[in-house]
Amino acid sequence: MRDQEPASGRPGRRLSTKETAEALGVKPETVYAYVSRGQLSSRREPGGRGSTFDAKEVEALVRRNRRESSVRSGSGGELSVRTRITLIDKDRYFFRGVDATRLAADHSYEEVAEWLWTGRMRAGVTFTAPKAVVAVVRRAVDALPEHTAPTDRLRVAAIAAAAEDPLRFDLSEESVLGTARVLIPTLVAALPPQPYAHHHDDGPLAHRLWGRLTGLEADEASLRALDTALALLVDHDLAASTLAVRVAASARAHAYAAVSAGLGVIEGPLHGAASGLAHRMLQDVLERGTAVPVIADELRAGRRIPGLGHRLYAGEDPRARALFALLERVPRAEPALLAARDVVATTARHTTLHANVDLALAVLTVSSGMPATAGETIFAVARTAGWIAHALEEYGERPLRMRPSGHYVGPRPPQPLPE
Repeated sequence: MRDQEPASGRPGRRLSTKETAEALGVKPETVYAYVSRGQLSSRREPGGRGSTFDAKEVEALVRRNRRESSVRSGSGGELSVRTRITLIDKDRYFFRGVDATRLAADHSYEEVAEWLWTGRMRAGVTFTAPKAVVAVVRRAVDALPEHTAPTDRLRVAAIAAAAEDPLRFDLSEESVLGTARVLIPTLVAALPPQPYAHHHDDGPLAHRLWGRLTGLEADEASLRALDTALALLVDHDLAASTLAVRVAASARAHAYAAVSAGLGVIEGPLHGAASGLAHRMLQDVLERGTAVPVIADELRAGRRIPGLGHRLYAGEDPRARALFALLERVPRAEPALLAARDVVATTARHTTLHANVDLALAVLTVSSGMPATAGETIFAVARTAGWIAHALEEYGERPLRMRPSGHYVGPRPPQPLPE
């Protein structure tokens, strides 16, 4: 598929809504969104059935969109994509202009997800999955080996859910949002319940997820911490997994496939799996009684200290700060909190590295009797909502715009054929 060429700029020529939409590479309804924002002017011709648009004005908008919306080189050579979802600025981050930590403190994960998707708050909303879909997904996931990692289970669950959905190729906003509201609880339902856990199949998502991460009884403070962790992690601008999702959506992959792309990237030790490394470090600190030998061993092995520092925040990660504050209200979290503070204080003797959300997640998972993979699972479930938000945004952009050019550095042609 080729990108659409700009409309011809012949003087006085006017384009129909359909022609304008094709030139811009958008849906017809998006054309009228441009009109409402003052980016295009329309005119209804006498006796005509629809609006028309000035070809030169359309061509100018095409050029501007290509300049502003396409993936381009930003400061430091990094990729930059225009988005209205998340802003990270001065050790704070915002969802659609609203302080994200305040949103997570005052609203459930599902409510924050709805805000991210639509810019509207739906108080008390919960996500549920049809029993028939859950049954199909569980059969697929149950066929996996017992030692299968949770993220592998989530990927298989997303594929199985897609195969069961005949409307998956409908990329309209209404259809994609319907997919999201079913897919997220389906992912949770695909995780095996923990032994002796009292698990729920309804109610807030955090309550359903708890029994699939630990066999310990849930108290209100711990459930609040888990729900807030999900809301805090729902999105974080163009992280590696989110960029993968946008590339998939740019090629018009359906929402399940876009989420699968994100799940594939999230397993990296520098992304979603980072909390597992912090989890094991905290367990080591608790067993040895001090962070000093643990930190020394990490540095001797040439590894960076997990759970410390973040390239987007000069100070403490605001997500960590918010989650630590909630964990202080959980009595059984005190030993892990003290271990985390010991890690921060020990490394501060030589360099100032603040705690990031991976360390806070590790305190939650260690103190709740969860496995080391639990942080990655929480991260993946939470971030699915953010991936859907970015996929929706990308579906409204010009198709295949995520197509950077390669900088070839191999042998210059023509080279002789290999013998």
